[in-house]
Amino acid sequence: MGSTDRGTGNGTGSGGQDPGGERDPLPGARGADGRGRRAYIGSFTSTGGRGITTAAVDPATGALTPVAATDALADPSYLALGADGAVLYAVSETKRGAVGAFRTSLAGGLEPLGAPVTVDASGPTHLSVTGRHLLTANYTSGSVSTLALAADGRPTGPASVLRHRGSGPDADRQGEPHAHQVLPDPSGRWVLSVDLGTDAVRVCSLDPADGELRVRSDMALVPGNGPRHLAFHPDGALLYVLNELRPLLTVCRWDAAAGAAEPVGEVPVASEGASRAVRAYPSALVVSPDGRFLWAAVRGADTIAVLSLSEGGSKPQLTGSVPSGGRWPRDLALDPAGRRLYAANEHSGDVTWFDVDPLTGIPRRGGSVPVPAATCVVFD
Repeated sequence: MGSTDRGTGNGTGSGGQDPGGERDPLPGARGADGRGRRAYIGSFTSTGGRGITTAAVDPATGALTPVAATDALADPSYLALGADGAVLYAVSETKRGAVGAFRTSLAGGLEPLGAPVTVDASGPTHLSVTGRHLLTANYTSGSVSTLALAADGRPTGPASVLRHRGSGPDADRQGEPHAHQVLPDPSGRWVLSVDLGTDAVRVCSLDPADGELRVRSDMALVPGNGPRHLAFHPDGALLYVLNELRPLLTVCRWDAAAGAAEPVGEVPVASEGASRAVRAYPSALVVSPDGRFLWAAVRGADTIAVLSLSEGGSKPQLTGSVPSGGRWPRDLALDPAGRRLYAANEHSGDVTWFDVDPLTGIPRRGGSVPVPAATCVVFD
């Protein structure tokens, strides 16, 4: 997140909430008619981004056409849709961290659903929805916040905050906790938070009455790895942790009954030669819906690593790597059909899409669209 995650992943954006609202349709864009699939793209307003861009998705080619943008929330670097797709949530990755909610029913864009709500923490980088609660991972504060959701989907305070504790061996990046992601497991029973600063993944239960998180177990990773994000295999028995400080993917068994994870191996996501030529900072990963492939974005190298998930996913193999289509790929997303991959290239200011070869998993570049300071892509 922040100054070096717009570089390497720590620090926060500057500024408070922007009082702006939905902008007019972007110059030269086709007007949306309210039909068809849409994509929502987050960006850093503090470094020239337009906030949240709404784009039409061409079903034949996967091309994105921006139709509107809103800067009603400062630095909306990560986005998530509610279960029914009617509400889009966004973090405000600022010193005074907050979340915003938007109705997605507008033909051309988004409508703010109430005022931003504080998360009582600094630098939220990730959020997810579970039941009637919204969760944020707060990088700078090293904590996870929980907000209740009202009947219409808007978040309400005050936030319940679980503070992480600990540190790691990297003095520059791991002097204190840095929660980078939080999400529910596939069973919906547990909440997992990934902490880059303490080399750990924490498993918690969520009290539906008061939103309080209670730690169930901790999974310690190799000191200095700097875990950033994780994703589950579709069968729910494995999870993969992408490390930022070393270009490695950690494979873990997941026991949903016990609420516990166990590391069982590590796999590189950058070739030895590439990692020596330039320091690699992995950022995001996605798993194919059929569980055959995993893709990881690698900043610095500016590539997308392709891993084959053989033997039920327990032994990934790095089978290829392609350019991300720009500089500093902060996020990856699959379209809902799993046929196309999208990379949000923050420093070059674009979103590039790829057709995925169904036999090899190798992405083939299809095109790109300019989106200044792009950080995240989600699809309705």
